[in-house]
Amino acid sequence: MGTVQLAQEIARIAHDQHSQDVVALDVRGITSVTDFTVIATGTSDRQMRAVAENIIEHARRLGQKPYGVCGLDNAAWIIVDFVDVVFHIFAGPYRSYYDLELLWGDCPAAGMGAERIGLGAEVQSSKFEV
Repeated sequence: MGTVQLAQEIARIAHDQHSQDVVALDVRGITSVTDFTVIATGTSDRQMRAVAENIIEHARRLGQKPYGVCGLDNAAWIIVDFVDVVFHIFAGPYRSYYDLELLWGDCPAAGMGAERIGLGAEVQSSKFEV
């Protein structure tokens, strides 16, 4: 599975499991740390853990093992690092405080809301399908 497809799958799973404001950021050419960052807001600590755990399980079935996972214990900010794709899910106040979208403001972003997600639906600003 390629990097773009992994980012799409992560965004889809987060969206399907009722995460809010799911955004995929294409940071290729801006940083050497990763290619895509997927950011979401969770609705509760239980939901945030479930989303992260489901993403890890789905990726493992696809042959992708996370390099690192952080934050499952306190569920204020959970990070799942697949090296080329990094997934962040925040509790609402933490997402506002850390504002990663502002940090990566120069890169293409795509909202993954219900109106824009779907198999084969073109996401205009990110230039990849979700």
